[in-house]
Amino acid sequence: MSVHPFHSSDQLNRLFAKGLQGLLGEPGLGSYILVLANASFDSAIFEQLQPVLRQRFQRLADHCRLALSRGQVLPGSQDDQLVFLKLMAIGYEAVQATQFRPQGPWELQFNQLRAFRPSRMTSEVVSGLSRPFDPQGFHFNKPFLRRERLWAGELLGEGVDLFYNKFPFVPLHGLLVPSRQAHLPQLLTRHYHEYVWSLSETLGKHLPGLGLGYNSYGAFASVNHLHFQTFVRQAPLPIAAACWRHNGGDRSYPLKCEVYASVDAAWSRIEDLHGCETRYNLIYLPGRLFCVPRRVQGSYDHAAWTSGFAWYEVAGGYTTFSREDFDSLDDQAIEAELGKLSLTQKP
Repeated sequence: MSVHPFHSSDQLNRLFAKGLQGLLGEPGLGSYILVLANASFDSAIFEQLQPVLRQRFQRLADHCRLALSRGQVLPGSQDDQLVFLKLMAIGYEAVQATQFRPQGPWELQFNQLRAFRPSRMTSEVVSGLSRPFDPQGFHFNKPFLRRERLWAGELLGEGVDLFYNKFPFVPLHGLLVPSRQAHLPQLLTRHYHEYVWSLSETLGKHLPGLGLGYNSYGAFASVNHLHFQTFVRQAPLPIAAACWRHNGGDRSYPLKCEVYASVDAAWSRIEDLHGCETRYNLIYLPGRLFCVPRRVQGSYDHAAWTSGFAWYEVAGGYTTFSREDFDSLDDQAIEAELGKLSLTQKP
């Protein structure tokens, strides 16, 4: 395919927008859901695409009603069928754009459509640090996902695929899948740690605000197929704020956070975590890695306002699915939830 899209923010923005417009012309529920969720995350794109999104919704809804009335199978995957039926239940006019607000040092967002996404692995109680790749499970080689691919090619010597995140929660949110056809499980190796470290350093020179997130198996990774989440932010993540002790400040973060400026030192720590089967979330920034060891999903009860904490949440960003939670969530509730992930917390 073409030269990689990470040369500049403008180039990546253009590719994202152009891809969304192209997907609106594709048949099927999955393409529409992806465009709607990504457009509603960006108010400018949402406004621009409103007429086409509304018209396409009505055509798809009419088709689904007719198919159901005739006892026919709905088009698309079961995941997409369920999401679109939820959209039909609320109606297009009830779809709202994502909104943000600060809450103390934290970042809150009201992300209505992300509440509709399938839970996949995040609802499971898991054991062990990894499990073999499952060709029967959800993975990035599924044929219906080809339309959701934004770009594929060689990136710093590795063959990679870049997919849209179907339900984004950070700007320019992508899913970077290296060696997709190798069927690698969601288990970080030294090779790919060093590769992503190099990616963040090299690409970050032209893309200020670039970062990559990683969820280990059991730390709310949603797909057991090796992948990293890309984003480009104008403002740093809350975890990167200078006020925290792990960044040289005088304020304690509610959860233990380790910062590494050496790729080798970071890998040594990750190896230690693998050895004791400790789950973790990672945030790669140019020349720096935030590593957050944490309790395994399913070993504690998370609050009703969240579907679980992965890399974005441990980094200080919180997605809410109701207007009430978005308006009322406070520092105390956020920090209490972060505290549940602490390895020193008793079950």
